[in-house]
Amino acid sequence: MSQATKRKHVVKEVLGEYVIPSERQQIVRVLGTPGNNLHEVETPEGARFLVSMPTKFRKNIWIKRGDFLLVDPIEEGEKVKAEISFVLYKDHIQYLKKEGYWPTAFLADASGTQSGAKDRDGAQSPPRSAGEDNSEDSDSDLFVNTNRANYGYTESEDSSGSEEDEQ
Repeated sequence: MSQATKRKHVVKEVLGEYVIPSERQQIVRVLGTPGNNLHEVETPEGARFLVSMPTKFRKNIWIKRGDFLLVDPIEEGEKVKAEISFVLYKDHIQYLKKEGYWPTAFLADASGTQSGAKDRDGAQSPPRSAGEDNSEDSDSDLFVNTNRANYGYTESEDSSGSEEDEQ
């Protein structure tokens, strides 16, 4: 099977199927990616551990901080305690909520993390039309990379080198 055909089948499986977790499986939230196809996750109870990405997902499905996964536990693992069995997207999350399988600890996170229209403070930004003028220079409408830590930047106004000193 060619790489393109494999990718097509894997993506179709992930996007098309709706799964319900078994009694062994667990829904977790991704906290980060340390590397080597490992992802640090958090359970609804707050436990943190590493999960591995199976070979079929590598270079086909991308996972970022804030995504939700369905994982199968690995008994013999000390640091890596589970393997990813399914990546949950917005439609899957809505289906699991409707069926009553969604953990209550993740209810507030599931509605906001997948939206993509958030500003730096985490508040939902109001929709704006393309021709609308903004009286102040604001970067809140720019794309925010959720895979990077957010830092608060402030611009300081120096009087050295300004036009007032030259006059």
